Amino acid sequence: MTSYHQPVLVEQILAAAGDARRVVDCTVGGGGHALALLGHGATAVLGIDRDPEAIAAARDRLGREAQLLEGAYDLPHVLDAVRSFAPEFVLLDLGVSSRQLDDEVRGFTFRPGAALDMRMAGSGPTAADLLNQIEERELEQILRTLADERRARRLAREMCRRRDKRPFVVSDDLVNAIRAVLGPRSGPGDFARIFQGIRIAVNDELEGLARALPALRDALAPGGCMAVISYHSGEDRVVKRAFQEWARACVCPPHELRCRCRGRPLGHLEPRKPIVPEESEVAANPRARSAKLRVFRKAAQ
Repeated sequence: MTSYHQPVLVEQILAAAGDARRVVDCTVGGGGHALALLGHGATAVLGIDRDPEAIAAARDRLGREAQLLEGAYDLPHVLDAVRSFAPEFVLLDLGVSSRQLDDEVRGFTFRPGAALDMRMAGSGPTAADLLNQIEERELEQILRTLADERRARRLAREMCRRRDKRPFVVSDDLVNAIRAVLGPRSGPGDFARIFQGIRIAVNDELEGLARALPALRDALAPGGCMAVISYHSGEDRVVKRAFQEWARACVCPPHELRCRCRGRPLGHLEPRKPIVPEESEVAANPRARSAKLRVFRKAAQ
């Protein structure tokens, strides 16, 4: 029997979708959100994922009720498919699924002996390649900006010192480097945060998100809605800034005396602040604890 992770903020997502019939799930995973949207009244669902195993799991769960497309949501051919689909609702759940975390071969976990892979699509440089090859300054930047690590310089230096003696291969290599700098009291919270930052770097996630958001907005039907669930401060910052800019009537530089830009908002936020899970959801599904949902509704004209 296939195991699926519990989807996050389902009721809030269904409320944002409203009576949308044509729906795109850009991170379909095991199909949990897509299945909920179908049950809510969606009649056409396009599910997208860069992970071929996720596409297989979604196909197993959704059958012929959804059209599935393998690829990252920022790729030109994927965005072309979304535009042709003309969605009324677009969803992105930016987290890693429990299925990915549970598979030690995929290398998203810090459990002992797991390979340092972390690739969403299974191709390209691995986490081990990144840790063993990039310059110390670039590694420090990743740790500081993507892992929110205030001891980024010390940790990057320690990691480079260790890789000169023996390359990083498995999760233990990275965990031991973290412990050497953060001390014996460092634990799962520290490991999860740093592993997450490296995963984001391996998969070019923030840059891909920033590229995709405007194209997905343009693909939405007038009055359509986009919902994004983030689990990381960097992800949320990209989404927040994009949505806030779209909701402004004028985006001219402050020194401009006359408005020379679009002169109208492209839509509005629903609501203005992020939606977070209630305590009951976090208790039932710990994966939801860091989730933030932001919703943007495109102007009707």
